[in-house]
Amino acid sequence: MVKAIVGANWGDEGKGKITDMLSQEADIIVRFQGGSNAGHTIINDYGKFALHLLPSGVFYSHTTSVIGNGVALNIPYLLNEIKDITSKGVPAPKIMVSDRAQLLMPYHILFDQYEEERLGGKSFGSTKSGIAPFYSDKYAKIGFQVSELFDEDVLKEKIHRVCEQKNVILEHLYHKPAIDEAELFNTLIEYRDMIKPYVGDVSVFLRDAIKEGKNILLEGQLGALKDPDFGIYPMVTSSSTLASYGAIGAGIPAYEIKDVVTVVKAYSSAVGAGEFVSEIFGEEAEELRKRGGDAGEYGATTGRPRRMGWFDAVATRYGCRMQGATEVALTVLDVLGYLDELKICVGYEIDGEVTKDFPTTVKLAKAKPVYETLPGWKTDIRGIKEYSELPKACRDYIEFIEKEIEVPITLVSNGPGRNEIIKKNA
Repeated sequence: MVKAIVGANWGDEGKGKITDMLSQEADIIVRFQGGSNAGHTIINDYGKFALHLLPSGVFYSHTTSVIGNGVALNIPYLLNEIKDITSKGVPAPKIMVSDRAQLLMPYHILFDQYEEERLGGKSFGSTKSGIAPFYSDKYAKIGFQVSELFDEDVLKEKIHRVCEQKNVILEHLYHKPAIDEAELFNTLIEYRDMIKPYVGDVSVFLRDAIKEGKNILLEGQLGALKDPDFGIYPMVTSSSTLASYGAIGAGIPAYEIKDVVTVVKAYSSAVGAGEFVSEIFGEEAEELRKRGGDAGEYGATTGRPRRMGWFDAVATRYGCRMQGATEVALTVLDVLGYLDELKICVGYEIDGEVTKDFPTTVKLAKAKPVYETLPGWKTDIRGIKEYSELPKACRDYIEFIEKEIEVPITLVSNGPGRNEIIKKNA
């Protein structure tokens, strides 16, 4: 059985905790896209962790964690992450890295920084992790595949060809130092030695696992609204954040994905630039930001304060549809217990007309939120284990969201801990 876990919105939905929980029943967890530019926060018996490249199942000894071919693989970062968790008492995880994954190169990070500097006030709000230059090179066919590290002649010839192009840009566009070919070759040989114990043919491994009836969890990064095709382009990431891409980024047939758990936050938040219709500001936003999540609403990778907003049913229904959601996990509901009333954005007014369909970015820039207001429940719901024991106003809020997004909510998270979760239909 293959299950995907993905985000409905801008990322930051709390996927880490839900993945950690679902990993208990999984044999294999696969990261299928993205790089170290976003993170998942996990709180468990070992402590609190912010994972970036490692799948969220690394804390279970029965699982194998896989880095799929769709990932932007920063090798030193991955090895440091493994070292970090094992230094805190976590048993060494079983890890497999696809021989078809491509390398995030040291110069990708530099190019990301240089381009943001060059753009100045018109920048894309990049995390400067090298993700856009990495994927640009992948599709321009000048990326480096893990398998190429193991043939030194191929590697040297390719380094020479790539550096010819990169050094022209460094000199004439960015006015920065050229890449030294010999130095880059030595770095990549170091990378090869670091990654060698983990490399394998992931598509064959997963084919055999599916035949054996193993449980496989595909773990996505960010959310549907950061997808380069269906998100708020151009303020998006550079790899597909949709569950459908999980088949490509892992190397399995699309028809094997039977269940898509889409994680939805009980309010809205986003890191970085881009259109955000239900955004709130000032003290109202700061209060929600301070209370949000376990450590407040600050990015797991960047530490940047997140932008805050009311629940956006238009964006979330669209995100669930693009993900192919079969069920929804609603997170951080416990945070909202201090509010007298809660607003839900149920439509967008664009040029005097109200729509319930999520538009393209050009139209989104003109959208004004149409709200419905629901009463708050004014109590702390942490510790409640049964759905029926939640306050009526809280259940009404959940059921209103469920009706709007048109997908069943099966899990409700009411605290940051691994077991602070209510199975709604249990």
